[in-house]
Formats: sequence, structure tokens, C-alpha cells
Amino acid sequence: MGPTAELAVIGGSGLYALLDGATEHEVQTPYGAPSDAVTIAEVAGRRVAFLPRHGRDHRHPPHLIPYRANLWALRSLGVRQVLAPCAVGGLRPELGPGTFVVPDQLIDRTSGRAQTYYDRGAVHVSFADPYCPTGRRTLLAAAAGRDVPAVDGGTVVVIEGPRFSTRAESRWYASIGGTVVNMTGHPEAVLARELALCYSSIALVTDHDAGVEGGEPVTHEEVFRVFGENIDRLRGLLLAAVAALPAERDCACGRSLDGIPLPLTLP
Repeated sequence: MGPTAELAVIGGSGLYALLDGATEHEVQTPYGAPSDAVTIAEVAGRRVAFLPRHGRDHRHPPHLIPYRANLWALRSLGVRQVLAPCAVGGLRPELGPGTFVVPDQLIDRTSGRAQTYYDRGAVHVSFADPYCPTGRRTLLAAAAGRDVPAVDGGTVVVIEGPRFSTRAESRWYASIGGTVVNMTGHPEAVLARELALCYSSIALVTDHDAGVEGGEPVTHEEVFRVFGENIDRLRGLLLAAVAALPAERDCACGRSLDGIPLPLTLP
């Protein structure tokens, strides 16, 4: 029998590098290899898969991440619940660097990305609420339990990248209801839904986006600096959430494909 896991965290290697007994596994999918080898470790008595979204050496830019392979690989290992930390730019003045947001909505502004497993036939999966309500509650409770302030709810505007936004774009995203801006939240979330996975995101604000308060334009270096400064808080929050996620799912995510066959021959 091959490797198995029940939960997954899609994020950087800094989130699991210090875990004992971690093992790496190469996973192949009909969509090619995922971003990197999948690391499986035990957390609070549960087998958890960790996958670096960009690859451990950050070789995959946001528009070329193998999203379909990533989610497929995790489900093929037995994963049914996914936590997805990400770095975001704040679109509101009160959301400064170091703020955590647990979003409940998403606006897709990407283009050209493969965003479905159903390339044949007319299949339509409900996506009105992109994030798992149970996962969201668990993340918020984990944050509160560790005295990490986290904003409950918000809309992630997912842009194509890899460039950052213009000031005009940033102001427009805020005007249409955006809370934060990111480059990787889509199609990750919808692919999880097409595989009937629970998917929840925790967003770390690393900067004010370009159109907020007329400040300095965001830089690559600043994003990495702020993310690095908060990695220990994020890691602790995620591991606490992993331990608290229910073993049995009672949300609607697992029923998202009722009446719809799984794509290809995925178990």
C-alpha cells in the first residue's frame, strides 16, 4: 500500500521543516508532476501531506503552477481537507503587513489558466461559497487560541501576475469589494471543489497594495521579508488548525459532486 494522508497544507517548506518523522513521496498524476515531492508527517496523531505550492526552490511562478496536478496528487493520497496559506496585498488601509485574514469569497481576475478537470461534457459545480465553512471556523478558532488576531471574512481578488498591480487596478479591486489581492488562490480553490475537497485559506498580508494610501509600490523583497517575519506565527496557527479539524466531515464540500462523476478515474 502506498503513502496516505487525510489532511493537506499547501504552502512553503518552512511550514513543516521542523516536523519529526517526515517522509517525501514523488506522486505522478494524469496532469504531470505536482509542484514538488509531497512530504507526509504526523501531526497530533493525524497524517498530513505538505506540498510547496511554488516548489521548494520557488521555481514555479504563479501563472505556471501545476494546480491540477497538485490537487489531484493530494486527493489520490487520501486527502479530503486542505488548508491553504498564502501571501496577499491589503486593499484597505486597516489591513497592514502582518495581518491575517480568513477569506470567505473570491473574485477571479486570472486568464489562461487551466481551471477545471472537466474538459469534456457540460459539468457545472457550485462555487457560490468557495471556502469550507468548517475549515474557516477552525482556522479562526486556532488563531484566537494562539492570540493571533485574524479578520473573519473578506474577498480575495486573484490576479494573473507575476507582475504586481498598477495603482489604478488596485483602487478598482477595492471599489468592487476586494479585501486583499493574491496570485495563487484561483484555480486552486475551484479545483479543490471539483474533487469534493474541503478547502480553506489563511491569508497573510505582506504589504499595502499599490493603490492604498498612495504609499510606496510593493516590492518582491518586501513581500518575502514580511512573510519570513511571520512564518513562525503562521506555522503554529496551521498546526493547531490541523489538530482541530474534525475527523468526519459534516459540511457540503464532500457533497459538491452529488450526481456528477469524478473526473477520469480518480478514487
